[in-house]
Amino acid sequence: MMLARSQKGMSLLGWIVTLAVLAFLASTAFKLFPHYMDYYALQKIITKVESEPAQIVSVRDFYDHIQKGMGVNSIRLDLKKVLEIKQENDLFLLHLKYEQREHLIENLDLVATFDKEFRIRPQ
Repeated sequence: MMLARSQKGMSLLGWIVTLAVLAFLASTAFKLFPHYMDYYALQKIITKVESEPAQIVSVRDFYDHIQKGMGVNSIRLDLKKVLEIKQENDLFLLHLKYEQREHLIENLDLVATFDKEFRIRPQ
């Protein structure tokens, strides 16, 4: 009889700890999710140049194209600080590098670092 009584399930304290851990993980995910969505949208804007016919012939045209895409997607980054574009003949070399910080608790921050290089040949 004692065995059945001890196998009732989690105690109230167990449920509270489980819910606290789940709430912490959910809070962390909700704080980082927008930054990753912005990064993937920015990546899509950059790579879309290869598949769509666009009038991009200079570095300035490329910056303008990306700036327009950022405006449509409401991405608020200083493009000159996070993206470096070089042109070699008809090939564009892009280096997207930045980090986003999100406050977590007291003096702890979540940091997401994004660093990717692209080789784009516009049509």
